Amino acid sequence: MKLGIFGGTFDPIHNAHLFVAESARVLEGLDRVLFVPTNGRHYRVPASVSSEDRCAMILGAIASNPGFAIDESDLADTATGYTADLLPRLRAKYPDAAFTFVIGADSVVNAAWVRFDEVLEALDRFVIAPRAGVQADALQRVLAVVPKPLRERIRTLQLPELPESGTLVRTLLAQGRSVRYLVPDTVWNYIVARGLYGLAQRA
Repeated sequence: MKLGIFGGTFDPIHNAHLFVAESARVLEGLDRVLFVPTNGRHYRVPASVSSEDRCAMILGAIASNPGFAIDESDLADTATGYTADLLPRLRAKYPDAAFTFVIGADSVVNAAWVRFDEVLEALDRFVIAPRAGVQADALQRVLAVVPKPLRERIRTLQLPELPESGTLVRTLLAQGRSVRYLVPDTVWNYIVARGLYGLAQRA
């Protein structure tokens, strides 16, 4: 089985996430894409809502696609949030799978990767989705230091640059604006019903 590993905070999951995941599934010939939410407590700004709410929104967003699933390994109390520590956990759960890691170019350029070589060694493919505002030369500078044998596992998905982000969604909500059609209807309805991202204070 060829598994896509799509990690992130998903705070909240939005339509660009789904488009990238589906594109990777098709272009890379993946049997399934796993959405792997993280707490990332050691290196990310804490998520705005609980892991329970984020998982519920992911499940609602992916319910109609049999090629998508969720894996909560990186939400365990013992999880470090680092990809190098996550991949052995996933390998133990899916011992016969070939792993393709799916990531946005902004995360490659802006994140402080820990043991990046170790991450690449654990993968068959590391595929990067273009993101608006991320220059090609900035991405190349990051990848230039990767040893050539490992660099051959990296490829860029041929997709349009997408401006959507969780930050954009949260900013619009904080301004009291609608994010419907930036997120799936199931996610929008969940945010409204639960009063997430400050909606309850403005109701």
